[in-house]
Amino acid sequence: MAPARVIDFPSALPYDAACADEVAMKKNPLPLLLLPLVLACLAEPGRGCTTAVLSPAAVRDGRPMLWKNRDSDFLNNKVIFVRESPHSYLALVNAEDRSGRWAYAGLNDAGFAIFNSVAYNLPQHKDEMRDLEGTIMADALRRCASVEEFENYLRSSLGPSLGSLANFGVLDARGGAALFEVSNHAYRKFAAADFKEGYIVNTNFARSGTKGTGAGYLRHERAAELFGAIAAGTLSHRQILGRFSRDTGHALVRQPAYPQFKFHPGGQPLWICCRDTIDRYSTSAAVVVHGRQPGHDGSLATFWVMLGEPLFTIALPLWVEAGPTPDPLCQGGMAALLAESQGLKKIARPHGEGDRREYLDAARLDNREGSGFLPGLLRAEEEIFSLTEDFLLQGHSPSELAVFQNRMAERALAALRAAH
Repeated sequence: MAPARVIDFPSALPYDAACADEVAMKKNPLPLLLLPLVLACLAEPGRGCTTAVLSPAAVRDGRPMLWKNRDSDFLNNKVIFVRESPHSYLALVNAEDRSGRWAYAGLNDAGFAIFNSVAYNLPQHKDEMRDLEGTIMADALRRCASVEEFENYLRSSLGPSLGSLANFGVLDARGGAALFEVSNHAYRKFAAADFKEGYIVNTNFARSGTKGTGAGYLRHERAAELFGAIAAGTLSHRQILGRFSRDTGHALVRQPAYPQFKFHPGGQPLWICCRDTIDRYSTSAAVVVHGRQPGHDGSLATFWVMLGEPLFTIALPLWVEAGPTPDPLCQGGMAALLAESQGLKKIARPHGEGDRREYLDAARLDNREGSGFLPGLLRAEEEIFSLTEDFLLQGHSPSELAVFQNRMAERALAALRAAH
């Protein structure tokens, strides 16, 4: 058996997490003896996620992509920049974690990116570490530059201290894109290019796990249906963020997705149960990493993020090269973009208790009279997509990237505030 993995983030925390309120964490690092307990407490609970790994052949512009709709009990998320060595990175984190030691999706300065989803049908042993996927991803973002390096990292880390019960999706600057199904003592790798579609859709079961067990089969079926409706080799980040991440369709039950909301009368509630849909109450964020162009050293990977439940927020582009993330994505107890998104969510999901929170009044988002707020959000998002596409036609300095992403964040924040 390989030796147990030791998480070796420097105790002095030399990196620069993007927000000013992270200074306190640097001055008072966690006592090392308490670290295992804190890791377990802050780990992502098993709510489920909907994800995909796309090879360059599946994508319109020939770049690899990752997608994750994060479902979690931790709805208060931020996106931070972590200055580290050998690699700095962007990370989607729980708001309580300002250090960047736990990441639930991320992209580093080598063009390596990663996400996870819990795989409930992988073996789990009593009295071994568990729920450390966030630390594994932060560790990988700091260490790894390629799919191969991540595999080597896993191989050397297997053992009772790994703390994994997960699918990890990864991509790199050379066009590599793969899914790793990882338990404490074993892993299995699936390359997206080996699938006839050129991509792998995944939720909360592992193909190498116990058959017929796990979770997320209905979401998997629905996501596969959405991906399958797009012509081979033409998938894009705009389709995934704009349409798939917001989907309220159901694999078995006939219920509308958001393009159909506009046909319903505005004066009548249209209640939809979202327990088994891709977009649901527990969706805290969505991320698409649009990787570098293979063979083009100067190309950029873009970290697209939707902070908040996708139906109530707007996608934004970020770049590791730009450094610290915009204030509306990371500052304060709750980031400003998320606070505005949560306000809209309360309008369409007025019941926060028990099972009632799974129900969405779709008529509040869009309707026949045009009184819903979703069309305005979609217009603002389309403008951001188009502006970003034009912006990336030329090369830019880190300061120019920072100015642009800050401007897009302010544009999105203004659109969310205007929607109330």
